[in-house]
Amino acid sequence: MKRAVYPGSFDPITNGHLDIISRASKVFDEVIVGVLINPNKNGLFNIEERVNLIQKCVKNFNNVKVESFSGLLINFMKNVEATVIVKGLRAVSDFEYEFQMALMNNKLNPNIETVFMMTNAKYSYLSSSSVKQVAMFGGCIKDLVPDIIINDIINKLSKEGDNQLWKL
Repeated sequence: MKRAVYPGSFDPITNGHLDIISRASKVFDEVIVGVLINPNKNGLFNIEERVNLIQKCVKNFNNVKVESFSGLLINFMKNVEATVIVKGLRAVSDFEYEFQMALMNNKLNPNIETVFMMTNAKYSYLSSSSVKQVAMFGGCIKDLVPDIIINDIINKLSKEGDNQLWKL
């Protein structure tokens, strides 16, 4: 069985992330969305909330699981018995960073391969940070994130501050 991990912080998951998950699920027997617990980042959503949001979005994929992890990706890969890392690339700037990470991961474990998937052109500008900023200032996030989590994002931001948020 070919098992892959798609790692990231997913704060929140975007349609670009979901596109990579969907495409990876057609290539690999199993895809584990590895939600990174990064102590250096203060996310909008805590780790449990991010895992729950992603689970809502991938519930129709029979071969996709969602798990959180901390520490080295390579150690998580060993724990879940995966041999492939899936990374999405939006632009050349993503490639430079991800290439360095792939080389480091390969140095730490030469049995791990990294597969890069180019983003769909309609998501090339999309990031979790831009989604949060648009939503925070009342912009429309429809078509940026899965419809099923739009209200979760709006509700979370309205609890975080007194923002006047755009509502569907």
